[in-house]
Amino acid sequence: MKNNITASAFKLAPAPKTFHLKNHATRLAHKIDKDELKKSAKADAKRIGELQQLLYAENSRSLLLVFQAMDAAGKDSCMARVLRYVSPQGCRVTSYKAPSSEELDHDFLWRHAKAAPAKGMIGVHNRSHYEEVLVVRVHPQFLAGQHLHGTSGAKDPGTAFWEERYGSIRNFEAHLVRQGTAVMKFYLHMGREAQKKRFLERIEKREKNWKFNAGDLKERALWNTYMEAYESAIRATATPEAPWYIVPADRQWETRAIVCRAVREQLEAMAPKLPALDQAARKALPQAARMLRAEKP
Repeated sequence: MKNNITASAFKLAPAPKTFHLKNHATRLAHKIDKDELKKSAKADAKRIGELQQLLYAENSRSLLLVFQAMDAAGKDSCMARVLRYVSPQGCRVTSYKAPSSEELDHDFLWRHAKAAPAKGMIGVHNRSHYEEVLVVRVHPQFLAGQHLHGTSGAKDPGTAFWEERYGSIRNFEAHLVRQGTAVMKFYLHMGREAQKKRFLERIEKREKNWKFNAGDLKERALWNTYMEAYESAIRATATPEAPWYIVPADRQWETRAIVCRAVREQLEAMAPKLPALDQAARKALPQAARMLRAEKP
């Protein structure tokens, strides 16, 4: 099978000052056969499963995958393909909804720090701390519930406030990296027409009705505002240690192949290894084998 996916082509680390989502395609420019991409994703996912076992055994580093996208971009199905061969013991997926009263009583990064992956683990955040500079920026009234000193939440608090939040996010991610957690952030870049098609599919196909939420149309009406929020956030937080990947998402098989390749390459670069036994443990192995063989049926 040909290696047709170059994950680095979608990587921003850092993002240029001129970064705009309109300059990034929502589908691959050179169409690759659908079946070939599915085979590529499957092969990469198998390799991810093998490398995750080594990461778990090594127990000294971890990997955090952050997924952000507009509604119906295919985050859930993409994560399922990436993790299909990963042991549940070595992976934790956290999906973020509206913060609880307890979470609102802490700083905006508190619940995300709690969910950071432990040593040896792959952590996956379905939406993430970026919601605090995306949906909250689009709807600044949500700040009212965060009990922030000097901020009413009635209106946008201004550029300086958001720049401070970007700085907090950069520092948080840099801290994770220093502690041994590799950070990869994926924005599934879907076009507005592709979202329309998927919404209609959810309405017209009975088995998909449960996926449709009428409130999604209200957010769709704010598409341009969301694009501006995403651009600002990605521009401010794409760093060498915590890069963003702008992944075409109009065709889901392309998305999955690209993300699987990127995760596989990251784990291969980390090169996790089985831990070496100390001398005492190695000497104990022959004795343990003899005891087992001497057992009576």
